[in-house]
Amino acid sequence: MSYEKKLLPLHKKEWKEFWLEDIVDIESGKDIYERERIDGNIPYVTATAQNNGIGYFVNNINKTLEEKAISVNRNGSVGYAFYHDYKALYGNDTRKLIPKYKNKYSSLFLTTVITKQKEKYGYGYKMGTGRLKRQKILLPINELGNIDFAYMKKYMQIGEIKEEYKILDYYYKLLN
Repeated sequence: MSYEKKLLPLHKKEWKEFWLEDIVDIESGKDIYERERIDGNIPYVTATAQNNGIGYFVNNINKTLEEKAISVNRNGSVGYAFYHDYKALYGNDTRKLIPKYKNKYSSLFLTTVITKQKEKYGYGYKMGTGRLKRQKILLPINELGNIDFAYMKKYMQIGEIKEEYKILDYYYKLLN
């Protein structure tokens, strides 16, 4: 039996609502205006839906410097969420979410769940700190009714492996 078959599909898993603020700490970003930006290697996350939310690479430093955090656009491309496994700075048009359960794959799962709710937000109804704190999200639960972080991790790892196989298959076909 393959590893994948042991994992319940999403539609068969039990889900429950949770307040986002109970899962992550939510902080505001801080703008680095164009005239202040120093070219460098530190990703500066802005409110774009492209390039994992990275608008610039800078050599500036401020209090928003964080790694293993999720950015959520509150302006611009409102509602898009991205996981940053690397140190990055966060602009004011984003919110920095610091997961209380530190795991790359669980954080990637959270970004998907958050982004799925982007349709209810817009320019006139921004995804600001207050709304994010009171945002409910559905997450898979274990038999105790707690968030099933292990399931989320396995689900995302399997997805990553599937994508890697697609890439390998593509190059294999090119070679043959």
